[in-house]
Amino acid sequence: MRRKRVGLVAAIMVAATACSGQGSGRQGEIAAPPSDPAKVSGEITVLTNRTDRIADGTLKKYAAEFGKVYPGVKVKFEGLTDYEGETKIRMSTENYGDVLLIPNSLSVAQYPTFFAPLGKAGELSAKFDYTDHATVDGQVYGLADIGVANGFVYNKAVWRKAGVTDWPATPEEFVADLETIKAKTGAIPYYTNYKDGWPLTNWTNAIGSPECDPGAYDALAKTDKPWSKGSDLYAIDKLLYTIVDKKLAEPDPTTTNWEDSKAQIGTGKIASMWLGSWAISQMRAAAQAAGKNPDDIGFMPFPQQKNGKFCSVLRPDYQYAVNVHSDKKTAARAWIDWYITKSGQAAAEGSLSSVKGAPLPDTLKAFSDNDVTMIPQRQENLAEVNAIDKASEIGITAQDYRQKLVDVARGAADGDMDSYFGTLDGKWSEARQTLGG
Repeated sequence: MRRKRVGLVAAIMVAATACSGQGSGRQGEIAAPPSDPAKVSGEITVLTNRTDRIADGTLKKYAAEFGKVYPGVKVKFEGLTDYEGETKIRMSTENYGDVLLIPNSLSVAQYPTFFAPLGKAGELSAKFDYTDHATVDGQVYGLADIGVANGFVYNKAVWRKAGVTDWPATPEEFVADLETIKAKTGAIPYYTNYKDGWPLTNWTNAIGSPECDPGAYDALAKTDKPWSKGSDLYAIDKLLYTIVDKKLAEPDPTTTNWEDSKAQIGTGKIASMWLGSWAISQMRAAAQAAGKNPDDIGFMPFPQQKNGKFCSVLRPDYQYAVNVHSDKKTAARAWIDWYITKSGQAAAEGSLSSVKGAPLPDTLKAFSDNDVTMIPQRQENLAEVNAIDKASEIGITAQDYRQKLVDVARGAADGDMDSYFGTLDGKWSEARQTLGG
């Protein structure tokens, strides 16, 4: 129930224009944490992508616990199945809840238009990780609920059945393992989740892993050819292309289904999917619901080593923000702080809390046991990268360009890997030159 630019940016810019003329007098008002819980009151609406947590009553239980601390505040949840698309529409008005997850389609520079500042970066960065991903002019506009490592969620039982027990250390080994799985088991070696689209954007989160470079994403602002041989994007997208090209993915990617894929990997019908570490607990729950062993669900890093070690980039998941137009900013901020620091939901779901100094969860025990290097993703040049990406009309954080990559690989679109990478490099280079890079 996640994810988490180009196709949505234009619409969001329209929304920004619309909203900037509505209630702009409230812009800049800080959503400060309350000093006295007894004096906070009102009903707040929290927009969420976790429709499953509404359905199973989990969020209702958290709201009840929150109510014991803030008895005057009532929390109402609105679950959005197509969170990115539906929120984009809502944000063309003032009515997008009191608390919401910041859409991936929004640039950081736009945050002050839509969200209330939560406090100074210096103060909040001492308490929470990833605040630099939502800071504008020294003010923080979003707090991440959890941190996310990147890797392949996989069914260990399926891989063992194929005779594979060690993590592949190169892309070639990974592809060879998938070929063995296809030959020796009835499972789909890799599942793209092409139709839902957003899971394909997770491949961008691997930037930094192949070369173990926390500055790899920032470096995109300084290169004309991000898809040249030896680069992270080349390694990442070549692996996805090769998987599809060698028919190691589902036969018809246009018919994939995200919710169904969780059950399929849990029961061993799917062998692997590239996702964030947040997905581990969801896949294990799906396995358990199907009567299978949840411990069969494992997590492995990108199949490339630097100096003999695997690396996985740490990044924030969705960040919580307060609607700049909300008239219940204090209650909204109270919910955000309590949910992140007091609810215990990160630990309950096997996720890495964004609270400073939080230990790795049990779901990442294999990473710690195998000395996987966890590197934080730097985004000091994020605005510059976003500007180039927007001008190039590629959308490295959107799903379209990787859907096109899959289409080329399966023969549903013209060209081959080299020609497609050449096109992407050309667009990126032209955009940099246009912007004076």
